[in-house]
Amino acid sequence: MIWYILIVGILLPQSSAHPGFFTSIGQMTDLIHTEKDLVTSLKDYIKAEEDKLEQIKKWAEKLDRLTSTATKDPEGFVGHPVNAFKLMKRLNTEWSELENLVLKDMSDGFISNLTIQRQYFPNDEDQVGAAKALLRLQDTYNLDTDTISKGNLPGVKHKSFLTAEDCFELGKVAYTEADYYHTELWMEQALRQLDEGEVSTIDKVSVLDYLSYAVYQQGDLDKALLLTKKLLELDPEHQRANGNLKYFEYIMAKEKDVNKSASDDQSDQKTTPRKKGVAVDYLPERQKYEMLCRGEGIKMTPRRQKKLFCRYHDGNRNPKFILAPAKQEDEWDKPRIIRFHDIISDAEIEIVKDLAKPRLRRATISNPITGDLETVHYRISKSAWLSGYENPVVSRINMRIQDLTGLDVSTAEELQVANYGVGGQYEPHFDFARKDEPDAFKELGTGNRIATWLFYMSDVSAGGATVFPEVGASVWPKKGTAVFWYNLFASGEGDYSTRHAACPVLVGNKWVSNKWLHERGQEFRRLPFLSCCCTLMCLIHTFPSLNFQEFTID
Repeated sequence: MIWYILIVGILLPQSSAHPGFFTSIGQMTDLIHTEKDLVTSLKDYIKAEEDKLEQIKKWAEKLDRLTSTATKDPEGFVGHPVNAFKLMKRLNTEWSELENLVLKDMSDGFISNLTIQRQYFPNDEDQVGAAKALLRLQDTYNLDTDTISKGNLPGVKHKSFLTAEDCFELGKVAYTEADYYHTELWMEQALRQLDEGEVSTIDKVSVLDYLSYAVYQQGDLDKALLLTKKLLELDPEHQRANGNLKYFEYIMAKEKDVNKSASDDQSDQKTTPRKKGVAVDYLPERQKYEMLCRGEGIKMTPRRQKKLFCRYHDGNRNPKFILAPAKQEDEWDKPRIIRFHDIISDAEIEIVKDLAKPRLRRATISNPITGDLETVHYRISKSAWLSGYENPVVSRINMRIQDLTGLDVSTAEELQVANYGVGGQYEPHFDFARKDEPDAFKELGTGNRIATWLFYMSDVSAGGATVFPEVGASVWPKKGTAVFWYNLFASGEGDYSTRHAACPVLVGNKWVSNKWLHERGQEFRRLPFLSCCCTLMCLIHTFPSLNFQEFTID
């Protein structure tokens, strides 16, 4: 049947190299200044064109008056020798000057500036990445298309809205990913806005073309047929729609015959639309993860809550904190998650951010099979690494972590600073290396990641929580605070309840910095929690190259 051939995909856009602007809100702010500079340059160009037109207009008005007088009595006018001279002069030189003025290109400055700035513009991949972020936020926070389109998001300072063309573009991005569920949602939103009379560069035919195909791909033949007929009412000659109409009618007739043969009572049975399919990046705990991101997590029982306290912590009588102890708050019991309040100043935060901004690069993960660092779609942020020796503020922060945790930071990784992008997130993961990743930190030679210290360096208007799906904990960003937890048990075994995620940032700009502390150097720093046997196990696990002689304890 030729109808099969007529159901074809719509051409997809190509993308070029990837600057990755969409992965960092901090770096996207530079684009605002770039655009402001271009607007200033454009206004200068407009002013130059207006000045040019004003000169031409004055010239035209002067000549209009002169020629009106001259044409009433041509012979008498040129009979005056001065008029005759000026006529020769105008036609010989002045009109040439006017011609040069008209031909003068006033856009050189603007075009030159635009050409220079274009090398710093986002590309197709950035636009697609930002679009996918909106779809991710839509799912994670249960937002309908109308809410997003009207910009009715919590905590927004600068309300904005999507045009029908914007909605159409979001639908197209979903279509290129074979995500027909979101294609349908956004094409329907574009169609609603067009039906409400919005003036747009797109037409209903284009929207219905995508929409009918997306609905068909989800198994709703009745709706696909209805939309195709609606399209043909607007454009009876539409080739693909005419082919699809015949194909849909053929399939429906065939299904009706099958159903009739099976049972006369089911002759009118309709095709049931398929539900949203499982995503390619499906997580077994996705539902729980997204619920926690929305603040719908597991509520701790009153009995457990009573065991959570706020306290002053002097770092085990550390001289730096005896007179001004740190403020601690228990966020969760198992795993124990502690928040330190007012632990990093605004001035320190700005210095850390200023040091990190020039170095921000797309965040990567270590491939568990190859060990190579690679970018992934489930980690949308940019990060930079800061060493203690390069700035006294970084060194002071490192020592503060050591003083408050009692753990040696000399074997820790450098301070990692991260800035999240549009819908920035890091889906559920472990900080420590599992048993199937024995070589994850082999090059460092410092053992596994025993603990994590995480600074929140900004408030986030909406979203951006750190969640622990295994236990149902949600920790919300608060500027100037830090959270700490152990990734390993005292025995050196990984604590799988510490699997955590950074929820997508719905509104705002999220800055964090973290310190991963390693096993080596901590052998006698966590002794209150260790038995003698556990101490030996930890030593052997941390120093596999050393030979421990057999000994007995009296």
